[in-house]
Parts: sequence; structure tokens; C-alpha cells
Amino acid sequence: MQIIVGKRRHVQLEKRKEMSHNIKYISKVPVKLVMDKDFLKVHPEDSLVELVGKLRGEETSAVVVDDEGKLLGFITAKDLLKFFAPLHRHTVIGLGLLKRYSLTRASYVRDIMITKPITITIDDYLDHAIKLMVETGKHHLPVVDKEKRVHGVLEVKDIVRLIRIVSL
Repeated sequence: MQIIVGKRRHVQLEKRKEMSHNIKYISKVPVKLVMDKDFLKVHPEDSLVELVGKLRGEETSAVVVDDEGKLLGFITAKDLLKFFAPLHRHTVIGLGLLKRYSLTRASYVRDIMITKPITITIDDYLDHAIKLMVETGKHHLPVVDKEKRVHGVLEVKDIVRLIRIVSL
């Protein structure tokens, strides 16, 4: 039995087959080749006003480091927004929430940073990073070495960019 397929459909099927072949190899790509090496670094003592001023353009996250470049925490734009979300009408406020809603212009990065972010190592491959992102719902992962020094940030957009390149 022979199936007759139009030329356009045939080209689409061939492209899809080639793309799926290329995408199989994405999981074997080292994280260090895809990660963003030009990322925003802040210190715990930086004010939130400074942080907001630095979050420009494509920047949607900031890595909190010490003077040696070691990871202390992580902040995404979404994390920042959580602290400025209005209270719900029937919210019960405990001491922790009261502190959270009392942030002011004098508040610091250390007041809102995630102190134990999910990370990947510089020697990991994309399959591990993708699995972590899917399982945890995180869109940004700091990339660290064994001494916890930050080398970059891997974001979903970096992986999508790679998929776009190999699918052309």
C-alpha cells in the first residue's frame, strides 16, 4: 500500500524527523555551553532600590554572591513581585508575613533573597537541567562549581534558543 503525500506535507514531515533527531542530542549538551555568563550579580547589603534599578532589559533574575563570587542566594523578578503583592481581604498575618509586608526603600536584598536556591553544576548536561526545571517549576538555575562559585545562570529561554537553532 502506498500513501500519497503532497510535496509540502512531505517537506514538513522530513523537517519534523530531522528536528526530532537534532533535539535528541540537546540533552547531551553541556550546561556551560548554553548558560548565560553575563548575569546580574548583587550583594546581600544592596538595597532593593538598587536591585530594581539593575533589573533591566532581559534581566529577570539576580545572583546574590559574596566578595569571592560564592553563591549566597538568588532572586527572580517573580520573587521580587511576591513581596509587593497586595494583601488578600481575609489574610491572617503572622510575624513572618508582617515582616514581609513591611519592606521599604530601606530594605535589602538579604531580606527577600532565596537562601537555598536550586542549582546545577557547571559539569552538568542539559538533560539534568531540564529535568530539574520541569520537576521544580523553576525557570532559572544558578550554575555553580564545587566551591559554590557562580559561573552563570541557565534560563528556560537559553534552552529554547538552542532548540530554535537546531530546529532550523
